[in-house]
Amino acid sequence: MKRRNSRQIKVGSLLIGGGAPISVQSMTNTDTCDVSATISQIKRLQSAGCELVRVAVPNIKSASVIGEIKANISIPLVADIHFDYRLALKAIEQGIDKLRINPGNIGDKEKIKMVVESAMKNGVPIRIGVNSGSLEKDLLEKYGHATPEAMVESAMRHVKILEEFGFYDIVISLKASDPLRTIETYRLISDRVDYPLHLGVTEAGTVFAGSIRSAVGIGVLLSEGIGDTIRVSLTDDPVQEVRAGYEILKSLGLREHGVTIVSCPTCGRTQIDIIKIAREVEARLSDIEKPIKVAVMGCVVNGPGEAMDADIGIAGGKGLGLLFKKGEKVRTIPEEQLVNVLVDEVRKMI
Repeated sequence: MKRRNSRQIKVGSLLIGGGAPISVQSMTNTDTCDVSATISQIKRLQSAGCELVRVAVPNIKSASVIGEIKANISIPLVADIHFDYRLALKAIEQGIDKLRINPGNIGDKEKIKMVVESAMKNGVPIRIGVNSGSLEKDLLEKYGHATPEAMVESAMRHVKILEEFGFYDIVISLKASDPLRTIETYRLISDRVDYPLHLGVTEAGTVFAGSIRSAVGIGVLLSEGIGDTIRVSLTDDPVQEVRAGYEILKSLGLREHGVTIVSCPTCGRTQIDIIKIAREVEARLSDIEKPIKVAVMGCVVNGPGEAMDADIGIAGGKGLGLLFKKGEKVRTIPEEQLVNVLVDEVRKMI
């Protein structure tokens, strides 16, 4: 697919936009002031493949611990700030890699100027984040509700403020809680600016429903070449956001990361517990970062073909399974040994 041309920004060591790989990010749900818990969660996120992580900075205490957090992690850190320009200044002083602010709500022009000048001096980009649930009152009155047009107008207000101060290291996000409005809003903004776009469906929901809504909203946009970095927002462990993000990118052929499980939906022909086997294989291989395709199939109809098409896989029979590697049948394995053998063989391959 042909990706939208966007300018490139640098967040720490990570490049966003300008043809760089579409990055996967997340946000901690710990109290940022609880430094050890926040560092621990960020390390788990990084192990899952997270490339950029955001922390909430609601007060000066949380802004003051950013340096300590950064000293103990190795992926870029973003400070999420609202209303108080002093928090942005403190975060920059502490070495933050990126700010998430809306310049129109952190103070008057002089205060905004102080933040922009500090960000420019320290090479800190700014993400403007417009959410349908927090749109300006006058725009809600003008449009009746948070329409795509209203959200784009809000974003352009914030962009204009930064541009007036000569600041162009900008990323933009415009998130709604329903995929269709999200899609239309990003389509509109993509024609207005060349800044990189951070995709997401906000408040998407629990891991099941939220992953589906996010896959629809983010996936459609990515398929149209729109988007430079993504965050899947889920009411769950943020590690699940990272996993869902990579599955979306992998499904579109935009990134390779970790194990891709191909497993059958099961039917009356299945004679082994393929649901249990697939779940256990996926869980036990979740730490692998190297791309590898693993098939877990339940019967002789599609099973052998899918297993042969994968890097490694099994096709079930009655109480047993055939092991395939790189298109070749290797051996027959009893059902009770299938998971252990398959997991061991995958780890040998990588």
